[in-house]
Amino acid sequence: MADTISFDDFLKVDIRAGTILEARVFPEARKPAYILLIDFGAELGIKKSSAQITVHYTPETLVGRQVMAVVNFPPRQIGPVRSEVLTLGYEDANGAIVLAALERPVPNGQRLM
Repeated sequence: MADTISFDDFLKVDIRAGTILEARVFPEARKPAYILLIDFGAELGIKKSSAQITVHYTPETLVGRQVMAVVNFPPRQIGPVRSEVLTLGYEDANGAIVLAALERPVPNGQRLM
């Protein structure tokens, strides 16, 4: 378990819901990955994310899917791609990433409470 934090510390992490508009293979990545374009609504707009989720997902199955992402980390340069948000997921028993999922649709840009 990680160190205990205050509720104010938790509020510093801005986790939002967004819908994947486009997913494509990221051939320059060191580990297999996709480049995702995610719509976070009018306030945040469309953001790019590099995600190592190729074991359980194909680009076709990702488009239209709603995901959760941290939107207030600084952008990270991954090869030629500037990843603007961190798409959230969990490792399965074999170490492959499974996306964190929303039980029901919510408006794009909605913040995790």
